[in-house]
Amino acid sequence: MGSVDKAKKLIDAAVRSKVDAVKFQTYITEKRAPKGNDQIFNILKKCELPFNCFKELKDYSDKQGIDFFSTPFDKESVDLLYNMGLRKHKIASFDVTNHDLLRYIGKHADEIIMSTGMSNMHDITKACKIIEETNTNISLLHCVSSYPTDLTDANINAIKTLQSLWPNYTIGQSDHTPGIKVPLYSVACGAKIIEKHFMIEEDCVDAPVSINEKMMTELVSEVRLLEKIMGEGELGITKSQENAKIFRRYGR
Repeated sequence: MGSVDKAKKLIDAAVRSKVDAVKFQTYITEKRAPKGNDQIFNILKKCELPFNCFKELKDYSDKQGIDFFSTPFDKESVDLLYNMGLRKHKIASFDVTNHDLLRYIGKHADEIIMSTGMSNMHDITKACKIIEETNTNISLLHCVSSYPTDLTDANINAIKTLQSLWPNYTIGQSDHTPGIKVPLYSVACGAKIIEKHFMIEEDCVDAPVSINEKMMTELVSEVRLLEKIMGEGELGITKSQENAKIFRRYGR
């Protein structure tokens, strides 16, 4: 909502939730909003953070010990983040087909995380080839661009499809469903990155797709447990099975 103080409170809550990173959006509304759609323009303008806030938020995140990055929606925003020393950028689903911006971001980042909502294999392949002209450190997030997304529309098997088509990339999920069930299932499907909208007040614009601090804390805790449950996938006698060896039976 354009408030630096609220942004800092969100960072504080994210730190308490034990997430790895906070991600904001950096944009100029006049360049991002579709012409003629006053409703979208007004929402985006209300949420827009002034450029001079981002360095302050980056420094604040550094002090809190949490990774900070952002989604730039225009070249000016890319320049701002680059000049701040940020080399990790997120690309929104809406810009997978924005080849000029992809090329520009590729030249100004060491690491790129791209959501793939609304995109087919051709769209993603073309986008990756453009980025790879200057950058090969790419992660792809399965995403459904519906706000909110019904659980039955989550299509998380697409995570496996992305893994098979881009085996050298890190694959994750950007979630717009209510609650934390789908992100957890996505981790079980192999997602290595989870992006989830986050709120500290229930009346925020993104409330239908967002979770609060309590739910985020639970999500992080459940993901960490799930990682242990899934294990390394090794075969044979693991440590927990050592005491059972004496009961093995052999025959000819």
